[in-house]
Amino acid sequence: MSLETGTTSQASALRVSSADGHSFELLAYLPAKPRACLLWLPALGVAARHYQAFAQALAERGIAVFLHEWRGNGSSSLRPDRNHDWGYKELLQLDLPAAEAAVHNTLPALPFRLGGHSLGGQLSCCYAGLRDAELDALWLVASGTPWWRSFPPPRGWLLPLAYRFLPWLAQRNGTLPGRRVGFGGTEARGLIRDWARVGLSNHYAAHNLPIDLEAGMRRISAPTRAVVMDRDWLAPVSSMQQLLAKLPASARSLKLLSSAELGVVADHFHWMKSPQNVVYALIHPED
Repeated sequence: MSLETGTTSQASALRVSSADGHSFELLAYLPAKPRACLLWLPALGVAARHYQAFAQALAERGIAVFLHEWRGNGSSSLRPDRNHDWGYKELLQLDLPAAEAAVHNTLPALPFRLGGHSLGGQLSCCYAGLRDAELDALWLVASGTPWWRSFPPPRGWLLPLAYRFLPWLAQRNGTLPGRRVGFGGTEARGLIRDWARVGLSNHYAAHNLPIDLEAGMRRISAPTRAVVMDRDWLAPVSSMQQLLAKLPASARSLKLLSSAELGVVADHFHWMKSPQNVVYALIHPED
C-alpha cells in the first residue's frame, strides 16, 4: 500500500527532568500543522534515535511524534550499576509523567496518543491504565505479553528458564549484561525482575508499587491498534492477542504484516528501517 505524502517535519530535542532528578531528551518530530501527538516508547535496550524513520513517516502524515528515552539508555543521565537500580515503578510514576507533561507543554490541547514497541507497547498499556486524562488512541507495534504460555512450542516451553536465569544473573552481576547474553542492553536488575515476573505469571505489577496495573488496563476505553510481524519470534501474534485480551473496554484491531508487505524481513526490528506500511496500518486499521 502507498501512503500519501505530507509536510516534512524538523526534529528537535526537548530536555526533560523527572521528579527524582533523572533527565533525558525527548526527540520531537513536529509537522507544520499537527492534528494529533504521539508519545512513543521504545523496546528494551533500544535508544530513541533508532525510531527516527518511524517518527518522520508519521510526522509527514500530520502526527507529531515524541520519542521517549528509557532510563539508562541513550540521552538518559543515568546508567544502571550496583548503586543505581530501578524497575517499572520509576518508569511509570516518574519518567513517563514527565515526558507526557513535556508533550502537552509543547503542543497543548491536541489529541494525545500513546504507543510503543515491544516492552514499550506493554508499558504504554500499563501507563494508559494509570492515567485519568483522556487518551485518543493506543498504538502497539511488535509487542505482546512475555507470558511463556502465549508463545508457541517448543520455544515457549524454554522461556521459564530464561525468566528465572536472567534476574538471577542481573542480581549477581549488578546489572543484566544484555549485549553479552543477546537480550537488551545493560539493564537495571529491578527492571529485569519486573519483566520476568510478567513472563512467568502474565500479571503486570511493579515492585513497591501498590497499584493494580491489570485493573487499570481493563478500564482503558481508547481504541487500540496493534501491528505484528509474521516472522517475529520475540512477539508472535499469540503474544499480542494475550496482551489485547487485557484491554476488554477498548475497541481493538490487529494487523499481521508479512515481509512482502514491509519490503524487509518481518521480524522484531527490521520494520524500523522500512516503517511506511506499519504507519499505514496504524493510521488506517480498517484496510
